[in-house]
Amino acid sequence: MNLSPSVKAKYTQDDISAREAQRLAEFIAFSPVVFQISRLMVKLGVLDLLRNADNGMTQEEIAAKTGLSLYAVKVLTEASLSIGTVIVDAETNRFHLAKTGWFLLNDPATKVNLDFNHDVNYMGMFRLEEALKEGIPTGLKHFGDWPTIYEGLSSLPADVQKSWFAFDHFYSDSSFEEALKIVFADSPQTLLDVGGNTGRWALRCVGYNADVNVTVVDLPQQLEMMKAYTQGKNGAERIDGYGMNLLDDSQQFPTGKHYDVIWMSQFLDCFNEEQVTSILRRAARIMDADTRLYIMETVWDRQRFEPAAFCLTMTSVYFTAMANGNSKMFNTDDLVRLIGNAGMEVEQTYDCLGQAHTILKCKTK
Repeated sequence: MNLSPSVKAKYTQDDISAREAQRLAEFIAFSPVVFQISRLMVKLGVLDLLRNADNGMTQEEIAAKTGLSLYAVKVLTEASLSIGTVIVDAETNRFHLAKTGWFLLNDPATKVNLDFNHDVNYMGMFRLEEALKEGIPTGLKHFGDWPTIYEGLSSLPADVQKSWFAFDHFYSDSSFEEALKIVFADSPQTLLDVGGNTGRWALRCVGYNADVNVTVVDLPQQLEMMKAYTQGKNGAERIDGYGMNLLDDSQQFPTGKHYDVIWMSQFLDCFNEEQVTSILRRAARIMDADTRLYIMETVWDRQRFEPAAFCLTMTSVYFTAMANGNSKMFNTDDLVRLIGNAGMEVEQTYDCLGQAHTILKCKTK
């Protein structure tokens, strides 16, 4: 594996003490409880109160401020001591926000991940074992009877949709500004946005370059969401849609005009290796020597910092239980191999874009 230095240091050594290892094992055993206590410490305002209390707060003061019973506050705060999100002054019994609690409260990525895991993943993860054995997203049955989450996305409950899109957009949007500079360095006039979802990238493209025309490829129901999102916005007249089920090998990319750029952002990780190869081969069929395919993915082994790699390998489990049952976040070796199998090669690699992204610029062999 092409492990970055920080990831390699964490993932290739077992150098914690036996006592630390035992505590981590117990932390794992109680992790569902850890998650819910920590989420509620945020939701119920306890961590926020402690952040703003220079001298800390007693459990009685927390109860008075939140309207919770003293019993509830004791359960929350004492569990949080063991988790490590708060600390206590043993002499005054006043609770204070710990560093981990600060990140839980203030880090944008942590907030997005917390909501995503509670609203989208939590209940479905109970069926993870089935998903691993059967290769289908059995946890998705918690919401409805769809083959993948993408067919059901427009029908999910509003709070689940909100957390799903917040998660998706947080990771992609943080990279858009840098990605636009890379993609438009050669002044493309036509761009095919494969898996364009709600059209956020398409809007950024037409706003960045006044001459480009963008075609969004996605499922018909997703294109309806895209049209609603882009309607009336600057440059929307230069965005059109092409309905396509990419899981159907017989369906081909549009051939009516030449595309300078084909763009796939946080898209290929939604498919298994056979499906990825099929999609890339069909893309290669409409490419010529001047066309470039840009693949933007959160490749877990290329992360600058290990916590990002942790988030990405855990996100792979969402794909298993909830999204489609058979895809995951890529490592470099796998992604490059699939690109090669499709008759293309990587021309240039751009790392550390935005929150966690890598762009692979590809051309036909």
